[in-house]
Amino acid sequence: MDFGSTSSTLLEKLKSMYSNLEGLPPDRIVPTVGLNIGRIEAEKTKLVFWDLGGQAGLRTIWEKYYEEAHAVIFVIDAACPHRFEDSKSALEKILRHTDLQGAPLLILANKQDLSGAVSAEEVARYLDLKELDERSHVFLAVSAYDGLGIRDAIEWSVNEMERSKRTELLRLRAGITGPVPA
Repeated sequence: MDFGSTSSTLLEKLKSMYSNLEGLPPDRIVPTVGLNIGRIEAEKTKLVFWDLGGQAGLRTIWEKYYEEAHAVIFVIDAACPHRFEDSKSALEKILRHTDLQGAPLLILANKQDLSGAVSAEEVARYLDLKELDERSHVFLAVSAYDGLGIRDAIEWSVNEMERSKRTELLRLRAGITGPVPA
């Protein structure tokens, strides 16, 4: 059964997996309207997630957060192929934005716990993104409901951010040199 929104459920699962906080139960999660922020520590790195509401009318606020983003995690409802075209269009617009140049991209094919969900490979084939040639990226299958694949996704994100030119640029802009303290 599908409860709540895709990215909101993922954020709650992250909080429960990586902190002492108990995330909301899936049946109490509602789609994000505006912004939902989550903070965790993983791989000795402090991470802040900005869950931005995905409704078309809210996408105009996304750009306000790009300048400080070290990476992009794009969550796709793999059980709803009829929404892939809209997801592809939104993601292509994100990837064209100059403020996100060089930011690693993690695309999550969520809802793998549902029998009708398509695989991460199928999502990748469908999206057929041309802008990914030079960008560090990966498509991973996850389930925000039961936690499948989430630890691997976070590990990939942390590793890619650590060696990303994007992170290096943001550190220089902030006046930070050397390794980031844990």
